[in-house]
Amino acid sequence: MPTIAVNDIQMYYEIHGKGKPLVLIGGLSIDLSDLESISHWLAQNYQVLVFDNRGAGRTEKPDIPYSIEMMAQDTEALLGALAIERASILGISMGGRIALEFALQHPESVEKLLLVSTSARVIKTRKRTWRFRLLSLVASIPIFSKYPQPRYAFLRQLQASGDYNCTDRLQELHISTLILHGQRDQSAPYPLAEELHAGIQGSHLMSFQGGHLFFLFRERQPFLNATAAFLGS
Repeated sequence: MPTIAVNDIQMYYEIHGKGKPLVLIGGLSIDLSDLESISHWLAQNYQVLVFDNRGAGRTEKPDIPYSIEMMAQDTEALLGALAIERASILGISMGGRIALEFALQHPESVEKLLLVSTSARVIKTRKRTWRFRLLSLVASIPIFSKYPQPRYAFLRQLQASGDYNCTDRLQELHISTLILHGQRDQSAPYPLAEELHAGIQGSHLMSFQGGHLFFLFRERQPFLNATAAFLGS
């Protein structure tokens, strides 16, 4: 099983395909098996590195406070251990915030940045809180998840994601950036994608009709086509 020592944890990762490096960072509670339809398609033309964030999948899950900064440091350490000096980064939801922080800390290591269903900050509402409480229960049930996530680990990730805010630092990014976002996204409302677009000079915003997981369902192929077009061959 491909695991590697990263900071204070053993991290599970997989590499698929050949070509220019592309790092795929998943979101809250997601393990890499949930993203196989994306990673395997992209691996036809790119060398795709995909991994389980701390607290999810087959990566270790310490019961300590997490932060987006910490998970960006995990990403940096993993790339260093695998001798990947520069790559395009595709971050989804919470993974988009990890990608943002990684790019802010290590702009020289980022070829292109793709931000999917994400935002630089989180708007906390009562409706959002109840939605994530339900998700935490689903994530811990084996019938719904291939690698069930302990509830404490879910809450550690959720706290890290909710506490993060890099809105005031977006102008520091001078990386070719594509933002892909569903107009019906209830977890990260579309105005937050517009805010992200306004903050990153020269970024491009592409909208889709679906919600937070538009890229996994009816609009998966248009999403993949847009991703490939942006990355180039």
